[in-house]
Amino acid sequence: MLKWLASACVVAATLFATQFAFAADPENTLVITLKDGDVTIALRPDLAPKHVEQIKALAREGAYDNVAFHRVIDGFMAQTGDVQYGDLNDGYDASAAGMGSSDKPDLPAEFSNEPFVRGTIGMARAQDPNSANSQFFICFDDASFLNGQYTVVGTVEKGMELVDNIKKGDAADNGSVSDPDRMIRVRVAADNN
Repeated sequence: MLKWLASACVVAATLFATQFAFAADPENTLVITLKDGDVTIALRPDLAPKHVEQIKALAREGAYDNVAFHRVIDGFMAQTGDVQYGDLNDGYDASAAGMGSSDKPDLPAEFSNEPFVRGTIGMARAQDPNSANSQFFICFDDASFLNGQYTVVGTVEKGMELVDNIKKGDAADNGSVSDPDRMIRVRVAADNN
């Protein structure tokens, strides 16, 4: 019994330390400035190295700045990241937002056993599992029906209450948002700028 308890404590401590190791790594921390403040995301290169690298590259280029949350479904998720049609300052197209990508190649799926729960960041994609590019979504609640079918790239570490304040879309129109909120600025914490 004592051995089992000691083993359980070691496993719990390891999991606890691992969870906070992601948040403490500025190179794999994304900061998204919303209308109400900053949301801090611990990226997970251990789960999806190619997707994380692409997100960081787009953030460093400024490609995500001013991009709309074009699809927001209350109780489910807020989707953003369409750098082609979603930039509210440069080329926004409400009728096409959500169908665009970036100038970077689509990525092969990096599915994992990590569950989709409140605060999970997942990559949006088309029917083809290998079609994720720049778009991602933040879960408002448990979305376990997505488990193993979409790539998990991170978790909100701080500011989930700000994500909750993102303007919701029309439920009758698959969450499409008129006059949407935006990611004002997106940066990698290590860049400290």
